[in-house]
Amino acid sequence: MAGHSKWAQIKRKKAANDLKKGKIVSKYLRLIAAAARAGGSTDPAANVNLRNLIEAARDADVPNDNIERLLKRLAGGDDEGSNYEEIVYEGYAPGGVAIIVQALSDNRNRTASEVRHIFNKHGGSLGATGSVSWQFERRGYIWLEPNTEAAQEAAIEAGAIDLQESEEGLEIYTDPQEVYAVANALKAKGFKPEDTEITMVPQNTMSLSQEEAEKVLRMVEALEELDDVQNVYTNLNLENVSIGA
Repeated sequence: MAGHSKWAQIKRKKAANDLKKGKIVSKYLRLIAAAARAGGSTDPAANVNLRNLIEAARDADVPNDNIERLLKRLAGGDDEGSNYEEIVYEGYAPGGVAIIVQALSDNRNRTASEVRHIFNKHGGSLGATGSVSWQFERRGYIWLEPNTEAAQEAAIEAGAIDLQESEEGLEIYTDPQEVYAVANALKAKGFKPEDTEITMVPQNTMSLSQEEAEKVLRMVEALEELDDVQNVYTNLNLENVSIGA
């Protein structure tokens, strides 16, 4: 499961830029609205997916006022999010790297066309449902700096199911439904998680040359720029790849 730290680093930098552009705020508000509708409740205590998304939005610095206003509108009968559906696309990036694209769309044909265009433009290929998802496992993920024995003990006590150590920090894996509970338990003990998310973890990774890896990263970036795309996951190993090279 190890190796998410560089991906997390890339995502943090992108999130900072998206926050400035307001994109990350609209992304999370759309997700929260869809989760409230799908779960049949605007009460986070009764809707675990909604609760996790609210925690994720707050971690991403989405203003709490925006979240509360949205929840009040939804509780009052606003049908925001009712036209959105979750769509997952699977396929391969250059070099045979497996890729999963999670989207939230109010127009399936538009989204499929945009995603297909990116795959074709960057030398990838779309596959059928299930063609690559079997290579991934849904997990909660926390990145904690620095890596200390006290942090490891606290993570285990909080409910972590796997730990991966490195010189830079500690990768903590959890049950996806428990990730924010574990993160909050760590915060209560004085630790400050740098990244907390529900992710798709590849069971095995693929290493490419710097040039080929950069092609995959450009494709991932292009997909993430699409308004309907929420997350992109790959099994590319970035351990020996220079980011921004």
